[in-house]
Amino acid sequence: MGGVVQMHFTTVDYVIFALLLVASTGIGLFHAFSGGRQRTTQEFLMADRSMSCLPVSLSLLATFQSAVAILGAPSEVYTFGTQYWFLGCSYFLGLLIPAHVFIPVFYRLRLSSAYEYLELRFNKTVRICGTVTFIFQMVIYMGVVLYAPALALNAVTGIDLWGAVLAMGLVCTLYTALGGLKAVIWTDVFQTVVMFAGQLAVIVVGANQAGGIAEVWRKATNGSRIAGLDLNPDPLERHTFWTLGVGGVFLMLALYGVNQAQVQRYLSSRTEKEAIMSCYIVFPCQQIVLCLGCMMGLVMFARYGEDSPLDKGFVKSNDQMVLYFVMDVFKDLPGLAGLFVACLFSGALSTISSAFNSLATVTMEDLIKPHFPNMTEAKATLLSKGLALVYGLVCLAMAYVASIMGSVLQAAFSIFGMVGGPLLGLFCLGLFFPWANSTGALVGLVAGLAMAFWIGIGSFLVRMSEANAMGALNTTNLPLFDNMTTAVMTTLVSATTAKPRPTGVEALYSLSYMWYSAHNSTVVVVVGLLVSLLTVTEALLLYLVGFSVLKEALLLGVDIIKLGSFLIFACCCIILEKSPPCTSFQGPMKEKDLMPGTVFPVMGTLLFFLPERYREKLCCVTPLPNPHKAKETKTLPYQRAKKDGNKAAQCKEDTVTEDKETESDRAQTEQEDLEIRMALPSCQLTTHMVQETAL
Repeated sequence: MGGVVQMHFTTVDYVIFALLLVASTGIGLFHAFSGGRQRTTQEFLMADRSMSCLPVSLSLLATFQSAVAILGAPSEVYTFGTQYWFLGCSYFLGLLIPAHVFIPVFYRLRLSSAYEYLELRFNKTVRICGTVTFIFQMVIYMGVVLYAPALALNAVTGIDLWGAVLAMGLVCTLYTALGGLKAVIWTDVFQTVVMFAGQLAVIVVGANQAGGIAEVWRKATNGSRIAGLDLNPDPLERHTFWTLGVGGVFLMLALYGVNQAQVQRYLSSRTEKEAIMSCYIVFPCQQIVLCLGCMMGLVMFARYGEDSPLDKGFVKSNDQMVLYFVMDVFKDLPGLAGLFVACLFSGALSTISSAFNSLATVTMEDLIKPHFPNMTEAKATLLSKGLALVYGLVCLAMAYVASIMGSVLQAAFSIFGMVGGPLLGLFCLGLFFPWANSTGALVGLVAGLAMAFWIGIGSFLVRMSEANAMGALNTTNLPLFDNMTTAVMTTLVSATTAKPRPTGVEALYSLSYMWYSAHNSTVVVVVGLLVSLLTVTEALLLYLVGFSVLKEALLLGVDIIKLGSFLIFACCCIILEKSPPCTSFQGPMKEKDLMPGTVFPVMGTLLFFLPERYREKLCCVTPLPNPHKAKETKTLPYQRAKKDGNKAAQCKEDTVTEDKETESDRAQTEQEDLEIRMALPSCQLTTHMVQETAL
């Protein structure tokens, strides 16, 4: 076999690639020096909540259409066939549920960070744990998603590795730090168009060279690459209709339901209706993206058949094979290879910029602002820009770390998928189960993360040891991106040879990667509910202790002990009746203790067969409110509205007036809020309460 073959860019290719970077930077600079010039955190982090549904939907699409997915989907179809295409079945529920469950709750609470919800629903500790978990997830992911495509490009085309990494990282950091969320969204729109154009060019030219689409399909059929409907329910099978169509729903929910990068885009919409509409627009766009990726794989097979460049030794891994194919197809067409590389790096830039912006938002809103409530708007905005810049530098550092991780790189990339499931479970626990408490949420999250890392890392290590024992694979040449989902997750290593069905713990390690999100989120919900139902109040604990002491004393038959035990028992009963709600062991949540608007009343629908008095005890009767459209469109959270009003009136960053607000006004506001809250069921909100809930 020959060595790795390098094909080189022409001048036109370099020019097209450079134009992508220049255009992306230009969009960021335009938004940095136009409009409000990113002078407030609302404009910088939330785009002034003024975005229409079309740019938001394209940004939603681009955020997790990473370069890794662009490389991974075609190689998956080339190697294993079109079974992967059934992932599109999961998009329906994976986008419908966020549109009608997550968006109404998050939007009406007028949040800036998705993790604000966790404090409103549970407590500050749960919020911080969720935030730290998300930061850990994204910091590792963004370094890998920057380094990996540059590595593949370097191996195939000879483009300088660190030149490409630095160019992307610095450009992305620049337009994100200067232009804020508006720049990120509009750059995503531009990069989405480039991604579509690059993939479409490869398919059109490649199919034409192979003899047309009909010939491509014929060769794929003869090569057994056109897969039928596989209804095998075995969860250990890598790809079946159930793993892709059902397991994929949970993966989509983790991405489009609760991930901060996507939630931030929903909340930047002008109205709730436009936020929901953006989800509907994403659905056909996702189907087109999936179709383009699968068609690229079929065109690759029509060109090479079973005799792939990987088998010939021209490339070292499947992700490099896609780039080799592109360079091979466009070798006589200067400029088109540059267009595809621009497409590839558009995927990387859109993902990384979204990570920068979402990380800056959660760090500012969840970790800094709560500790510095009197920070001026000017300082908060400047600090937010600084955070985006810092995360850009962290991304470059993580790219360097990825370069020295070797075969562990794939395990590091899969952390994104391992963490997404538990976070989904945490939000579902709060949204759908009114009796879940903060203790259950914390224990459930820890259990879900422990299970996720156990299965994910354990599976990776077992498969690595098997590969080493067989001597069939060199660990330095393991494919980094085999078997991609259209979003972000990979399998740990593809099984290519038949082997006995695993049992015991090995069966758990052999679970299809498409079930990871479903499995891990279910662990969080089940453990969280059990802990919530088993935790008791301190008063009830004293009651049980007193009852036990009295019972033992009566059995002993000693009068003085009977008398003392009776007194202890009586005191426990009094404490039980008079004690305030306990914060550490509060027991199952009661309806009166819930923050209004934080529970979606799905349980009331599912438990329709129960008598109303039982459903009331489970807090599943009252519906989610529908605030007035006018209020919904314009209303900001109470505190932010005051700050924005002051700034608009004074035309400068002046918060002195706000700081001088009289104590009597504050007390009156708190009293009105308390009266309204006591008068309303937990799941009902007036228009006024929509403003106050975000406090």
